[in-house]
Amino acid sequence: MKLLVTGGAGFIGSNFIRYVLNTHAGDTVVNLDKLTYAGNPANLADLSGDPRYTFVKGDICDAALVRDLVHGVDAVVNFAAESHVDRSILAPDAFLRTGVDGVYVLLEAVRELRVPRMLHISTDEVYGSIAEGSADELAPLKPTSPYSAAKASGDLLALAYVHTHGTPVVITRSSNNFGPYQYPEKVIPLFVTNALDDEPLPLYGDGKNVRDWLYVLDNCEAIDLVLRRGRDGEIYNIGGGHEVENVALTRDILRHAGKPSSLIRPVKDRPGHDRRYSVDCAKVRTLGWAPRHAFNDALAATVEWYRRHEAWWRPLKSGEFRAYYDRQYGHRI
Repeated sequence: MKLLVTGGAGFIGSNFIRYVLNTHAGDTVVNLDKLTYAGNPANLADLSGDPRYTFVKGDICDAALVRDLVHGVDAVVNFAAESHVDRSILAPDAFLRTGVDGVYVLLEAVRELRVPRMLHISTDEVYGSIAEGSADELAPLKPTSPYSAAKASGDLLALAYVHTHGTPVVITRSSNNFGPYQYPEKVIPLFVTNALDDEPLPLYGDGKNVRDWLYVLDNCEAIDLVLRRGRDGEIYNIGGGHEVENVALTRDILRHAGKPSSLIRPVKDRPGHDRRYSVDCAKVRTLGWAPRHAFNDALAATVEWYRRHEAWWRPLKSGEFRAYYDRQYGHRI
């Protein structure tokens, strides 16, 4: 397959591109990424000499560029998104632009050029907080942050193109991902790198918020399976099947890093913080997928990856990141 991957210099996108090229020898990938703060060419530096991989710096809202790149591909896989909830509360405009306008540009190009498939990457956060049970793909959308509202809007727009134009779109909604190359504003890499530096770990509220954690390589495998075997117009939830309270996750990170629990620092909860996310993944399992990595083993491997790749993350935790971190949590936590 010839793929156009958008947002491929980010965390999940870069892991997906590497997974595809390692798994499918005949595939080629064009990676379109705007290289915002979380898009990092170093995430795919190991592919710089691979003739099957091409990088293009650009914006998915640039209709002319998108149309040029979409021409002749077998599929478009859209990872492009602003993805940090905290940032969406402070500055939602970029989230709406990428999550709605950008999705529209991609859909129009796919429709007009008759691309055989578009896979749109979404999130379990569109379902909102789940008090009991798990949300399946027919659950109502109840986004509670500008980030999840933008993602839900993109989902609905994609489904409208399926219904109105017959555009061949599939959607995945995954739970919280973790693993190598994740920008250190997200909770696991933030806490891991802070712990390695003996800095405080800022834990929101009472720490009882629950998330279902999914190792990024398991998600990449599921996404690839949906890309090749999913049905047009369908949504597929992807979850790790490991729900854990944030405070327990924090203690697990400290244990793997060999650091004391005294580094935990409770901070004021963020506005509108959803209590629990949980998705029913029975549908994607009918395609033959199941997570391969046990949570504890994957978390240990992730901590070790950040321990061994200080040269990758340390430059990211300076400059813009430090200014954001200080605004979010205060200079003294």
